[in-house]
Amino acid sequence: MNLSLKGRHALVCGASQGIGLAAACELAELGAKVTLMARNSEKLKEAIQSLAKGGHEGHGYVVADFSNHKDVSEVALHLTASSNIDILINNTGGPKGGAISEAEIEEFTNTFEQHLLCNHVLAQAVLPGMRERGHGRIINVISTSVKAPLNGLGVSNTIRGAVANWSKTLANEEGKHGIRVNNVLPGATNTGRLKSIIQAKALKGGISTEEIQENMAGAVPAGRFGEPHEIGGVIAFLCTPAADYISGINVPVDGGRTASL
Repeated sequence: MNLSLKGRHALVCGASQGIGLAAACELAELGAKVTLMARNSEKLKEAIQSLAKGGHEGHGYVVADFSNHKDVSEVALHLTASSNIDILINNTGGPKGGAISEAEIEEFTNTFEQHLLCNHVLAQAVLPGMRERGHGRIINVISTSVKAPLNGLGVSNTIRGAVANWSKTLANEEGKHGIRVNNVLPGATNTGRLKSIIQAKALKGGISTEEIQENMAGAVPAGRFGEPHEIGGVIAFLCTPAADYISGINVPVDGGRTASL
């Protein structure tokens, strides 16, 4: 099985921590040159130290604010003007939880900006080069809510569904150019976002975070939360030559929790 990514350059978003950083580490282990993108330069400086060298010294980072798609576009276009991007990992933090009926309009527009619009301008920046070279990988890290909405995550459920359909459309359009577009759907994963969701549920329900954790983990057939590196490994695999015939799909990585196939 050919899993080598030597000679490939990956741009990984939301890469200063969590799933983004885990994906970057896995890609580097397979030989890719990796550029990290996030908004916190200090965290990026620290994160880049954890990447395997892979026989080169080419890893780097760029700073962009995902609350502003114009800023993200400017940074991405500057990067692609001087460097080929073969792999794009679209990943950024999700919105706060809450009932959809209680969500403010700004919560929807801000999340749409952060997720769909930023994904879109990043794709627009890398696609010309991918088409020219006849090869590309775009992986969107979304959520299992694409398969079945999750209680208490109204805004996230809504916007994730939009991103999934954007991705499928892009996969259909770009397949003829050798570009593969897929979605990875993490389940409950041991990240800062999961901790914040647990804390919010505990506060609202008036029960302990330990009880919330136990109940959530108990709902997973695997009996535990996922780890970022487990999600990162799937992301990296979808970028390899071995996955060249996989495109336009949603891949849940959730320990079996999602009820639908």
